[in-house]
Parts: sequence; C-alpha cells; structure tokens
Amino acid sequence: MQGLLRTVMFALVLGASPMFSAPALAQVRGLPDFADLVDKVGPAVVNIRTTQTVTGGRSGPRTPGQADEDNPLCELFPWMCPPNRGGGGGGNGERAPNPRSRPAPGERGEEVPSGVGSGFILSPDGYIMTNAHVVRGADDIYVKLPDKREFKAKLVGADQRTDVAIIKVEAASLPAVVIGDSERLRVGEWVMAIGSPFDLDNTVTAGIVSAKGRDTGEYVPFIQTDVAINPGNSGGPLINLKGEVVGINSMIYSRSGGYQGIAFAIPIAEAMRVGEQLKSSGKVTRGFLGVQPGAVTKEVAEALGLPKPQGAVVEKVLPGFAAEKAGLKDGDVILKFDGKTVEKHTDLPRIVGNTKPGQKVAVQFWRNGATRDITLVLGEMEPEKPVAQRGNDRKGVPGKDNSKEAGPNAIGLVVSDLNDAKRKELKVEGGVNVDVVDGAAARAGMRPGDIVLKVLNADVTSARQFNDLVAKLDLKKPVALLVRRGETSQYVTIRPDRK
Repeated sequence: MQGLLRTVMFALVLGASPMFSAPALAQVRGLPDFADLVDKVGPAVVNIRTTQTVTGGRSGPRTPGQADEDNPLCELFPWMCPPNRGGGGGGNGERAPNPRSRPAPGERGEEVPSGVGSGFILSPDGYIMTNAHVVRGADDIYVKLPDKREFKAKLVGADQRTDVAIIKVEAASLPAVVIGDSERLRVGEWVMAIGSPFDLDNTVTAGIVSAKGRDTGEYVPFIQTDVAINPGNSGGPLINLKGEVVGINSMIYSRSGGYQGIAFAIPIAEAMRVGEQLKSSGKVTRGFLGVQPGAVTKEVAEALGLPKPQGAVVEKVLPGFAAEKAGLKDGDVILKFDGKTVEKHTDLPRIVGNTKPGQKVAVQFWRNGATRDITLVLGEMEPEKPVAQRGNDRKGVPGKDNSKEAGPNAIGLVVSDLNDAKRKELKVEGGVNVDVVDGAAARAGMRPGDIVLKVLNADVTSARQFNDLVAKLDLKKPVALLVRRGETSQYVTIRPDRK
C-alpha cells in the first residue's frame, strides 16, 4: 500500500512540476538519434597506423597514439600492446637502448608500429585528411577502411602550424564525407566524433560544442567540445547533426593522458584552406608582416585613449620585413589589417597568414592617441620556422651617459639617457635606461636595465623630458609605459595610487 501511495505521489509531482511538463518530456524523447549519422558518415572514416623501419629494438618513445604495455586495456585487448621486440625498452614507458636506428645500406630493417590515429576521406579518388602529428616521423602509412580494405598511403603534405595533413591512397569510388560550415557552428550544438581511440576502430562518441575560438594555437581558433576524445581519435572528424564534418579532433586537455571532459577540434574551414594548398603544392604559403604581437589589456587601452581593449600591440618589429619597411614601430596598436578588424592579438597572425604574400594591404593602427593608416606589401613566411622567439632575458645593461636624473620620480623610477651607440644597437630613436626601481614601478614588475620608450602616447627623448612627463601625470589614473626588455617591447601598467 505504501509503495502504491509513493508511486501515485511521484506521478502527481511529475504532472505538477514544470521541470517534468509534457513539452520537457517530449524534448527528452526528441534527443538526437546518432545512428543515422553513423550510417551516413562512418564508411568514410578511416583508421591510420604508422610504422618506422629500425634495427636493434623498438623505435624510441611511444607516440600519443600508441598504447603502453601497462595500460589496463592491454589485459582486455592484447593486440593494442605489442610485445617488446629485440632488445627494446621495458614495458613501463622506458626507452629502448637505441631509440631509432636506420638500417645501413644493404641491411634489412624491421618495420615496427609507431602510432595510430584517425582520418576521413575527402574525395572518392583517395585524398584523406588527418592531423600532421598522426603521420609525423612515419616511414610508412597504412589506411584501413570500415569495410576492412587496407591501403598503403603516401604523404601529400603536412602543415605543423595548424596540425593538418593530407595523405593519398590509390583507389576509386571511395565513400567521402560532406564538408560543413564551421563558422555557423553554435555553442551548445550537438556534435559527434568517430575515430580509433586506443586503436579501437569506428568508435562513436557524442557531446556538445562547449566553446568556440579557443586560442590554444597560433593559427587555429579551436572548437572546444565535451565529446569523449582519447589517443587515437586524433585526425578523426567532428560531425554536426546534418552529417557534415565541421572539425578535426586534434587535442585534449588532460592531466592523466585520457579524456577529462575537454577536447579541441580544428575548424574545418581553417583545415580546408590548408588542405587545398597541400593538395596543390605540398606546402602552405602564408603572409608575413614581421611583428611580434601582444595583448591590449583594459588598463593599456584606457591609458592610451583607445575606446576599448582591442587590437594587437607591436611588441617587436623584425628588421627587414614588411612592417619595418612601412614604418610600424614598437608600441603601435594594429586595429585593422586588410579591412579585417583585429579584435585580439591572436587574431593578427591568422589574418596575416591567410593573406596572400606579395599583395598590397591596408593597415590601420593607433599611435600617440590617434588612428593612422598605411599601405604595405606583405612578405612571405618561411615554411615551418618560428617567426620569433619570445624572451624577456636581459642582454646586459644598456649603455648610458652621465646625464642621470637624481632621485626616484613619482612612479618610482630613476632613469638616465642612452648614448648614441646604444640607441643604434637597439635601433631606437629615443628612450631612457632604468637605473633604479622603487614604489609603484617595482610593484608593476619593472627592472633595472629596462628601456622606457613611451609614457602613454608621448615618445621619450631624454631622462629630463621623461621626468617632466611623469610630473604632469594624473597619479590617480593608471600609467602605461612602453618598455623594451631584451628583444621585445610591451606596455607596463603602473598604478601610482595603489600601495
């Protein structure tokens, strides 16, 4: 009787509660059915395994796609954990005595597994897209289709900056995916992944888009999802409810090495731009401006008179490139490039990189409290070479003369003039050397040896002029100094009224 009463009361609660209203229950019944999507897209998703040819043991440390022998899945799925070969390293992640030894001419090497991953067929004639890190360092690449056919693939091209690669198998009439529009993807939208986690072919997982435009890479605004992604899923497709590919599953955030609820995918729009270049020429050509961009904080924007924190601060102008030739300087804030608004500093490398080298480009920037416009001829980025190294290491104390201004000023700095030789070495027209740091400047992280190039929007020409500028400041407001340290320049915000 009590059981019956509880059942009736539970039913009444369900009927009365808005949380369990008829429309809500209908929504539950209307959850997406991924089975049709799997039938549609699954045949075009492939398993990729790579091998290396070595002598004298296993080929070095395992890749993210390769299972460790102490993985608990090894007991259930022994084929995932091949035994040690020859005199190779131990089963607990140890390296082999000879990490990778190429066979000598005439010597027969041994082909050993080096990694597993996923990919998807772009066209019926055998072009396949995957991650660059899936095929990096491979001597041979093998592709297995869901219908159990297996092909040896050749590498068409790989771009490490975006982690996109194109491989090709000799086949015809293959099933191919439909490419979607990643720009129209919405946060909260259902998505599905198909891949080979831990070499388990054709594994399907699903979730939602958690965020868009995550800046975890220089050239890729990643899609963040909560789809379960694990080693081996790399290179597989992220699919929307229309059965279209909207991304390439590429990375996970994890402290354990396995899925922890945060995964990242390359937007397919970015990947296809790269893929088309790889197919046509085997490499990617990018525009190159020749600056090192930095973030515009709220404090810096207020101090410089910018309407909002927007754009990219030029922390360093590289000599000999387009920016220097056009007259851009350290401390300029780039607001627009080729008509495209630079909302944040990480936008700039992507916009520049997607612009064809050699063309004339309009650039709008902020300098000394006003907007300026220039036109420049864009250069070309060297393939697969870092643009510039960020570094704050001080390379000695800059040279200075005897015109030092005595006593810390209102923001806690004692400065001195730079001599002509040092200005020539640093390629600056003005600036002063910081000799003593105290008070508010010390709290802001300034150091002896820093070079101050600007106070707010005013160029610094001498120690006396610098102290005159400081004396006229409203010390109740943040003060932005453009500071050169080592090889880079950045704005430092000092708050004189805070203790």
